[in-house]
Order: sequence, then C-alpha cells, then structure tokens
Amino acid sequence: MQRIAIDMDDVMAETALHVINKINTLTGSNWTKESVGKNHPEFNTHYLPHRDILFQKGFFRDIPVMPDAQEVIKSLQDKYEVFVVSAANEFPLSLTEKLEWLNEYFPFIGWEYTVFCGHKYMIKADYIIDDHPKNLLKFEGKGLLFDAPHNQEVTNYQRVNSWKEIEKILM
Repeated sequence: MQRIAIDMDDVMAETALHVINKINTLTGSNWTKESVGKNHPEFNTHYLPHRDILFQKGFFRDIPVMPDAQEVIKSLQDKYEVFVVSAANEFPLSLTEKLEWLNEYFPFIGWEYTVFCGHKYMIKADYIIDDHPKNLLKFEGKGLLFDAPHNQEVTNYQRVNSWKEIEKILM
C-alpha cells in the first residue's frame, strides 16, 4: 500500500486564515487570504510584531478545518496509508493542541499515524502534501504543494489548490 504524508497547517487546517483573522483583530486591519498573497511583504509589517501569537496557549486549538479535507482524507485511507506529519516541535505549546484538534476533526486517523518532527524529508512516503517548499525539497517521494499565501511565488512543484483537486489526482 502506498503511503501519503500530510501536513497540518495550511493543508488540513486553515492556519493562514486564522493568523490573518488574529492580525486583523489586533491591528484593526482588513487583510484577506487573497490580499496577503499579493502583498505578503506589506502584511508582514502587521504580522511580524505580533508573531508571538503562534506561541500563545490556545492558538492551534481552534483553527478551522480546510474545506473538504475530512471527507477526502477519509477516502484516501481506502487506497493509501495516511500519516499526518507536522513540524509542531517548532511551537511547543502546539503539540497537545494539535493532537486534540486531530482527535476532534480527524478521529479516524489515530495517534499511531501522527508524526511530530522537525525535518519532514526523513519520512518515508510515496507522496507528501505540504504548503512549504522546504519540506518538498529533499523529500524522496512526490511532493504536492498546497496553495497558501506564503508560497505564491513558488513554481517548481505541482501545486494543488483544494482537497477536491487532491482527490482527483490521487484517487
């Protein structure tokens, strides 16, 4: 059975949208995912002074689920061995929150198929779905770059824009 490694933030979870909403609340701005993608450096002038929100208790617990992720990932399990692979170690408070989030929204995956790590290229899988090109760079399988505001300039990986598109590619 082939194996798929799936990132959480900005792949399974709408993390960029969650960050944008928090920054809008803190700064009184009105950024959207679309406007951040076009004006990322300008958004950073609002975001960087508040980046500590990523280290605050509760930030990772209430992130919205990416549209269609639950249904598509569940169907992928019929054909693939599916692992969630997250670089959660970068944000120590996120470890428990991400496990709780997965148990709530993706209980069918299970803790045995959840990997928290630093470098993802150490994971042996046929596919990886991730929003950060750095995680695709040394990966030995096929990388699918999930569209996100921070990766708009990246063109050297197969880009996927939604879970429905992933379903068409992998099913």
